Amino acid sequence: MSNVHELTFLKEKIQELKDQGVYRNLPVLETASEAEVILNGKKVINLSSNNYLGFANHPRLKKASIEAVEKYGAGAGAVRTIIGNMKIHEDLETILAKFKREEAAFMYQSGFNCNAGTIQAVTEAGDIIISDELNHASIIDGSRLSKADRGIYKHSDMDSLEEVLKKNRDKYKNILIITDGVFSMDGDIAKLPEIVELAEKYGAMTYVDDAHGSGVLGESGRGTVDHFKLHGRVDFSIGTLSKAIGVIGGYVAGSQTMYEWLSHRARPVLFSTTMTPASAGAIIEAITMLMESTEYTDRLWDNANYFKEKLGKLGFNTGHSETPITPVIIGDEAKTMEFSKKLMDKGVFVSGIVFPTVPKGTGRLRCMVTAAHTKDQLDEAVRIFELVGKEMGIL
Repeated sequence: MSNVHELTFLKEKIQELKDQGVYRNLPVLETASEAEVILNGKKVINLSSNNYLGFANHPRLKKASIEAVEKYGAGAGAVRTIIGNMKIHEDLETILAKFKREEAAFMYQSGFNCNAGTIQAVTEAGDIIISDELNHASIIDGSRLSKADRGIYKHSDMDSLEEVLKKNRDKYKNILIITDGVFSMDGDIAKLPEIVELAEKYGAMTYVDDAHGSGVLGESGRGTVDHFKLHGRVDFSIGTLSKAIGVIGGYVAGSQTMYEWLSHRARPVLFSTTMTPASAGAIIEAITMLMESTEYTDRLWDNANYFKEKLGKLGFNTGHSETPITPVIIGDEAKTMEFSKKLMDKGVFVSGIVFPTVPKGTGRLRCMVTAAHTKDQLDEAVRIFELVGKEMGIL
């Protein structure tokens, strides 16, 4: 019998990962995602989750989730276009559109699905997609699924964007400019007003992936479009429901026209069962809470500014972040991973992020501060950062 089932070629690749020192086992979380968790059997301060507002384990979300299960069941039972479109899904889109101050919102089962489904549905051969060079992996994959050509502009460089627009305007029918709203590795915000002006000047559409802006920027977390007051001028505003909102899913907010087309052509929605009722119920509750009060986003920013200032005073390089994402840039890959491990040993979990996620030599610990952290927890985390920084000769 042939040894084809041994998958030798994959075993060799796995060995390469081990040789390079980047092979890892998945960390195992033994509690709900909170500010303090039990990870791999150890109690640690959690500075690595995207649970910005502390909603993932919030009593109101859990209660709404359970009620949705009692009424609608555990699963939707079909794709949306057949019989999987429940009233709770319609209610979710209605409240999302209202929250985002847009005509309509179209939901997906995940933020990744959202980019994979929307980009290919709104572009075709004869069009061009122009993308910021630091855009998220899901945008890159979504663009690859499209038959449109692709162009890239230098990160947040408006001269570079205009150059690409100028060069291509007459060669293509439609142009779609895509940018992250908040860039996940550095925490910087896209120059959205300038992008929108250039788009309007060259007759291009704009598409913002607001995964790390949702629930963070704008009034009570309405996102970067709201933050810059650009309603009606951004054609596709993508939001995630799995980070600040604390559940799972993604959506596109925009025009009724966009909604009608996507409901006929968004492949992840047409060919995959709808979001669970439990998720939809919890998300509706989360959006309701954000529409009631700004307390969650206020606390998030207060904590983030507090932590950033303390780390900066110690002399750590926290980059150019303009959001609660706080990178601590170490540089060397091995040193970054060692720093992360030493923090974990002392009771703080921050995952090290290295090449290929970020460029070689820019390894960093990406600290994610949330509204749920107490000042005591943040003080303790800073104390441990200082200890490890001195021990490793970084401070």
